[in-house]
Amino acid sequence: MRVLLAGGGTAGHTSPLIATADALRRLRPDVAITCLGTPRGLETTVVPAAGYALELVPPVPLPRRPGADLLRVPGRLRGAVRAAAEVLDRVQPDVVVGYGGYVSVPAYLAARRRGLPVVVHEQNALPGIANRLGARLARRVAVSFPGTPLPRAEHVGLPIRTMISGLDRPGARAEARAFFGLDADRPTLLVTGGSQGARRLNQQVSAAAPELAAAGVQVLHVQGRHGGAEPPVPVEGAAPYRVLDYVDRMDLAYAAADLTLCRSGANSVTEAAAVGLPAVLVPLPVGNGEQARNAEPVVAAGGALLVADADLTTAWVREHVPALLTDPARLAAMGAAASALIPRDADERLARLVLEVAGA
Repeated sequence: MRVLLAGGGTAGHTSPLIATADALRRLRPDVAITCLGTPRGLETTVVPAAGYALELVPPVPLPRRPGADLLRVPGRLRGAVRAAAEVLDRVQPDVVVGYGGYVSVPAYLAARRRGLPVVVHEQNALPGIANRLGARLARRVAVSFPGTPLPRAEHVGLPIRTMISGLDRPGARAEARAFFGLDADRPTLLVTGGSQGARRLNQQVSAAAPELAAAGVQVLHVQGRHGGAEPPVPVEGAAPYRVLDYVDRMDLAYAAADLTLCRSGANSVTEAAAVGLPAVLVPLPVGNGEQARNAEPVVAAGGALLVADADLTTAWVREHVPALLTDPARLAAMGAAASALIPRDADERLARLVLEVAGA
């Protein structure tokens, strides 16, 4: 059996893609998996590192405003569809699975030309243009959040890596804090803006470092490629403030933390909730509002706080974060509420659905 998985750009697409590929291999060891991406995305690094074959097609970004670039889209799309069709002819997949983004539209259209069945997986609570198109062509449509407005949507959850879905946070805490050079017993804040980073979050939180330290709070700050975090000068005996550009052991980052402050991309919301990590969710203030919608179920259940990007100021961090991190009972209640919402086996649910369509 051969499966082609199309998705890329950011971790929002590549992480569930790789999680699904891993689940397919566990369920069907003889399955041949090929991934489809573009030359400009994160997939060029993470997919080969995960052990999967990667084919590339030209990206076809859709401009948000009318202009010369919009007029070039049809020609670029035709070229990308031809390239995707050439990949399909070489790989001969039994099913094409799309996760949205630039690469999925050419994959969906090429699969339709070749008469191949399509499975769509949508990560966000509000779908993007690619998957709104893909859902019209798909044999099955899987979604991460209940109520996602796509036709024939089946709620399976968001596939996450087994290092996350199987994480025992309390059991791994000592190892995790030692791994990052943190104190074993201090309340710990994890700050992350996702794979791209979030400069505004980085600036506002790091400016509150003196107040966090005064409350005994230590910080693990994953600032991403955009930077912006300005940690305090280390003082002997003070609470540590660790700044890293990137972390490839997010399981240990989650295990080290008592609270995370992060964007509310689908991966961030799902992974934090799945492991029972309370969160302060700050939706990205661009796009179609999907990040705020992603956060709604966890916030409504009491597992997270929702703070608008404009409201996430240094003053807000000073006023609210130390008080929350020094309230173990509230953190425990939030963690329990979050973890009860999220299916940890979404990778296998989606993989079984894909195998069913391929077998049919």
